[in-house]
Amino acid sequence: MDLQALKTQEHKRRVKIGFMWAFFCAILWGIWYIPGTVVWVLNPFDAMYSEIAATSGDGISLVVTAVLITAFNALTVILALMVWNGVLGKFGEMKRTLKEFHPCSKWFFLAAIFGGPMAILGSFIAMGFVGGAFAAVAALMYPVIGSILASKWYGEKITRRAYTGIAFIIAGGFTIFGGGVLTELGTGNISWIGYLGGLMAAAGWGIEGAIAGKGLDISEPDVSLTIRFIAENIIWWIIIIPLLAIVGFPMFKYAILAFEPLTLLTLIFAGITFGFCYVAWYKSFPLIGVGRGQGIGNLYGLFAVIFIFLFFGDMPAWTILLGGALCLVGSSIMFSESTEELESLRGD
Repeated sequence: MDLQALKTQEHKRRVKIGFMWAFFCAILWGIWYIPGTVVWVLNPFDAMYSEIAATSGDGISLVVTAVLITAFNALTVILALMVWNGVLGKFGEMKRTLKEFHPCSKWFFLAAIFGGPMAILGSFIAMGFVGGAFAAVAALMYPVIGSILASKWYGEKITRRAYTGIAFIIAGGFTIFGGGVLTELGTGNISWIGYLGGLMAAAGWGIEGAIAGKGLDISEPDVSLTIRFIAENIIWWIIIIPLLAIVGFPMFKYAILAFEPLTLLTLIFAGITFGFCYVAWYKSFPLIGVGRGQGIGNLYGLFAVIFIFLFFGDMPAWTILLGGALCLVGSSIMFSESTEELESLRGD
């Protein structure tokens, strides 16, 4: 076998692995919405919501409670990632990457800002106001933001076929998202804050993906992701939660009360599924690009709807089924993209 044939074979293997990581991300991401929905009705978060709502109103209460839930989600994710990196023996690489702040780790601190207080918080807000299924599909527009930013910022190449697949996936997202809005319009009771949370998730994850793609040019995905969640935990536990406590919200009181068995198990389940979903997401970017990694990862919306239906017994509306079908078509288009088109992820 000559050198060119070996190069072609290695390239096809790289692309196949990249798509597998993105697909694995979608499955785990979809599972995450089960504990993410359940945690809202567990102590102490239900009690926290009731106490704050009595003095500050339902909207503020739900947002503040979502902050504490998101902070615990970040905490359990970083614990899972530390175990993962320990097994892989990558603590030395993590130390080296942290030291290289300006050329490398600064990108993951920036990614944490858009991924945590914007995207993940927005998703939890959408879960609390609208529900898990709608929270999942509300963010399905994020590959558009991520792929456009990656293309304009550092020249990531997006083929016509890839754009076509992303367009189908986004159409599926709009079908499911728009169906929920139209249903609530009929009742005259629209949870606007919940839909705003969904838009926060879409924008935040799209921007984070583009930023992470830039940082991953010179760093290792497992280590980079861990640094990103270290930064998010700093944002929540050292900055935002103490500030809310100073304002007068009972943040630390309910943070301590959260250490009860069922709540901890739910949070750990969320941390493991979300942590390794992120591992797969970050690993896909250097292999197939931000736009394609986000496009295939976008199947999480369909998986979330399926898992929520199986777990909670909620029958999906026809708009959800149609939107899910469009997502499958879009992903099939992207999967069928020729590996020769992906030989170079960056434009000339």
